[in-house]
Amino acid sequence: MSAHRMPDAQPLPDSLYAWGRVAASLGLATVGGIGLWAPVVVLPTIEAEFNVGRGGASLPYTATMVGFAIGGVTLGRMADRFGILPPLLIGAVTLGLGFIAGAYSNSYWQFILVQAVLIGMLGSSATFGPLVADTTHWFQRQRGLAVAIVASGNYLAGTIWPRALEYAISNYGWREAYFYIGILCIVTMLPLALFLRRRPSVPEHHPVNGGNGTGAHELLPAPRFLQPLLMLAGIACCVAMSMPQVHIVAYCSDLGYGPARGTEMLSLMLGMGVISRLGSGLIADRIGGVGTLILGSALQCLTLLFYIPFNGLTSLYVVSALFGLSQGGIVPSYALIVRQYFPARQAGVRVSLVLMSTVIGMAIGGWMSGAIFDWTGSYSAAFLNGIAWNLLNMAIAFWLLMGGLRARKR
Repeated sequence: MSAHRMPDAQPLPDSLYAWGRVAASLGLATVGGIGLWAPVVVLPTIEAEFNVGRGGASLPYTATMVGFAIGGVTLGRMADRFGILPPLLIGAVTLGLGFIAGAYSNSYWQFILVQAVLIGMLGSSATFGPLVADTTHWFQRQRGLAVAIVASGNYLAGTIWPRALEYAISNYGWREAYFYIGILCIVTMLPLALFLRRRPSVPEHHPVNGGNGTGAHELLPAPRFLQPLLMLAGIACCVAMSMPQVHIVAYCSDLGYGPARGTEMLSLMLGMGVISRLGSGLIADRIGGVGTLILGSALQCLTLLFYIPFNGLTSLYVVSALFGLSQGGIVPSYALIVRQYFPARQAGVRVSLVLMSTVIGMAIGGWMSGAIFDWTGSYSAAFLNGIAWNLLNMAIAFWLLMGGLRARKR
């Protein structure tokens, strides 16, 4: 018998091992997503702790999102070159140390720096764009479903962590909560990251057939300016998406229903978003990423329109649930489109660039809707503004559909 051990065979796409990676990735995305929700929950406490106004207390969240967007692209490029393990190890350790450092922050600006650099840019960002891109390498027939499951992690984080954080802060204080969150991140994320240490075999071109034999995932010639167009589409869809997600609590307060009702609607919206992402993943395996983007964008536009005439309490619950069911599949579809048009070896940075744009869209849209409300004294114009951005997203998606059909004919 040879003294040299034969290397392990590369697991097949859609294998049991690949689904094990999906489970580990979902765990990483759910734990890593705590970095995005912590500054939201701790906002009132920070306002009192450092004696700043409401706008100042909101700045840590903005700084976290900006860092998250920048870090996703940087760590995505690292994943393309070295595999997903190095970005995940950096993310797990840095996120944990970031929460621990936040617990010992002595000043307002020190807390903002920790949130932006350690928690947002080097921590949570590793568990979204780079992780979604890595998942695409391990699937062919069921790539849409696998991507949708991993991308559901940030919605699960939004469903789980705010209530858990609120309980910890109320009973133990925000500094103690931050410290033990840091320990939790390191203890749970490092073993999950090590499970993903194996690198996929990524050829220069990786044509893949769709689940229904229509070639939904096949590599097509990338249209000129496709990357910036996808980034514009990401901004547009999330400017529209941010209107209910960011302002539903304030909207309910203005209507006299109180913030608690708005919080319930937000949780309902995010919960329905998880269901939507899973369902859209199954749909994407049959009609492809572009078709799924068109479907989700059209439904999101329709439900945004429903918010204007239906402002009763019961109808708002129904519309919020419909909104969550409509929009959950939009963001994951971009990863499938990137894999459809670009070489697999570029997936990490290209997927992260588009997902970075969706984060920017959420940030811009949240601010824009508030500014429109201040200007008009009503959210009706803000909803119409979201619909206009949504139509831009739909136009780009239809352009991609027509371009893909022409490419197949050639």
